[in-house]
Amino acid sequence: MKVIFLKDVKGKGKKGEVKNVADGYAHNFLIKQGLAIEANNTEISKLQGQKKKEEKEAAAELERSKELKETLESLTVELKAKSGEGGRLFGSITSKQIADELLKTHGHKIDKRKIELPDAIRALGYTNVPVKLHPDVTATLKVHVTEQ
Repeated sequence: MKVIFLKDVKGKGKKGEVKNVADGYAHNFLIKQGLAIEANNTEISKLQGQKKKEEKEAAAELERSKELKETLESLTVELKAKSGEGGRLFGSITSKQIADELLKTHGHKIDKRKIELPDAIRALGYTNVPVKLHPDVTATLKVHVTEQ
């Protein structure tokens, strides 16, 4: 019997796959548990329509990420911190502080986990910080740390 998987089933199939399984297994387990539905023409066409919709949404998300990248690369985030001799900071600037300042001054809400700061900023001056907006899109944000 052909079924369309609604959820991932270990060892059998992933969500959205159409596979042939034993009749008893399909009726008594997969369909009863809500893990799959019987694959008939209407269900297969629904599945194809849903896949097209997901592809459109993914393309739109990629386009939004590219637009946000252009905007972020034109911005400079200004942060103030106390520093000692030689421009070394007392403490450091973290990705959370960068995200908060970006929201407060420029109105762009970026999750702090998307800001890929390998190590906290510990010196005055300009620093280029990569921001991962999408698996295919990474922007570079300029952060300027000045004396408080």
